[in-house]
Amino acid sequence: MTTSVETGRDAGVPISGNALAMSGLTLLLLAAAIASLSIGRYGVGLGDLATIALGWVGIGPGRAAVPESAWRVVELVRVPRMLIGAFVGGGLALSGAALQGVFRNPLVDPHVIGVSSGAAFGGAAAILLGLGAIALWSMAFASGLAALMLVVLMSRKSGRSSVLMLVLSGVVVAALFSALVSLATYFADPNDTLPAIVFWLMGSFASATPERALYMLPVIAVFALPLLLIRFRINVLSLGDEEAEALGLKVERTRWLALCCVTGITAASVANSGIIGWVGLVIPHLARALVGPDHRVLLPASALLGASYMLLVDLMARSLIPAEIPLGVITAVVGAPVFLFLLHRTQTESWQR
Repeated sequence: MTTSVETGRDAGVPISGNALAMSGLTLLLLAAAIASLSIGRYGVGLGDLATIALGWVGIGPGRAAVPESAWRVVELVRVPRMLIGAFVGGGLALSGAALQGVFRNPLVDPHVIGVSSGAAFGGAAAILLGLGAIALWSMAFASGLAALMLVVLMSRKSGRSSVLMLVLSGVVVAALFSALVSLATYFADPNDTLPAIVFWLMGSFASATPERALYMLPVIAVFALPLLLIRFRINVLSLGDEEAEALGLKVERTRWLALCCVTGITAASVANSGIIGWVGLVIPHLARALVGPDHRVLLPASALLGASYMLLVDLMARSLIPAEIPLGVITAVVGAPVFLFLLHRTQTESWQR
């Protein structure tokens, strides 16, 4: 019997068997990105969009061939918004898929470890104090990391952390920081600061700028890369602690590496865009239905599908009515029925067995 963690690389369905699904998800993301850049209150035709894209790499007539307003809208508003939306959606879905494997529980998402609530408190406090965008991002990120540290301290016993204690500690920490967010809104000015906090917490990419994209996207990428690199180890970890240790996996080290990466992605996403729920819970289920449970394929598939989903949700948020709809509202309205359907189907299949 092989006793190496490398066994996880050979388990499950071969990655080549899902090439068609991955290609389809890549094309879906490309189509969603094009729609995000062209559709809006100021429409930009596909021809103008192609001319702008070629102009960025020095091909074609460039600015002279398209209206200046179209060029500026695409370059300064829609490209940063599209990039941030894709990274946030992909990061949250990737985090959800990783956590569901680490905890061996399909009902887990990034909110369960309290990071979202922690980051929300840091951002709400920054808005309450009247600080700028960089301070808001920094405080939200630091507060999200502080929430993880509290979960670590509360869950450890005899140098180890059980899955149950991690989940219970996350629920307690999330409740604590949610109460602190409520306290911040209580002290906020109802005519100025309170609406800003409430709208930010509901989720939006309206504040996307090229500068914000430059310092936010690398952060998500830095935390997402390790998750993708250890995805075969998450396969082994999903077998259970005893089985994983028997195969040579350092369970505690792998689990906390995954949790720290999820914390970084979630804190960065909340700091930039507020709380956007249901993405990390629903999207991994949809990706699992397409490519199966093998985390070698499931994690990148979840990231691609989550990015496409978030771009389409953002397109709906800014196009359905004159006023922009908070993203959290749309993801809840769409995500809750989809999740109920998936849950019902899973229960029905289990009952039929």
